[in-house]
Amino acid sequence: QVQLVESGGGLVLPGGSLRLSCAASGSIFGVNTMGWYRQAPGKQRELVAAITSGGITNYADSVKGRFRISRDNAINTVWLQMDSLKPEDSAVYYCTADLKASIAGRWASYWGQGTQVTVSS
Repeated sequence: QVQLVESGGGLVLPGGSLRLSCAASGSIFGVNTMGWYRQAPGKQRELVAAITSGGITNYADSVKGRFRISRDNAINTVWLQMDSLKPEDSAVYYCTADLKASIAGRWASYWGQGTQVTVSS
């Protein structure tokens, strides 16, 4: 059974920083792209940042220059460093990973349970 466990959300003042973590555990036979999405109330879920196993990154225009995604392939963990946070960054942040759960299995996307980030004074 594969699990993605997120941590690091919370309440922060505008201009502040938070660091989200997501660790994939369980029966894992390969991990490709890992990333973060977010969903604010009344809005669609959107990609925030993604990183391939080779370290190639992709960011939403709204977070470029403020957020940084990184990962450690040895421990199947991805981080999202969020700086200069704005109220519009408030959302539930979800971790995702494309991985294989068995040797003969197919690649599939797995999701974490989500962590709340609130940016408010």
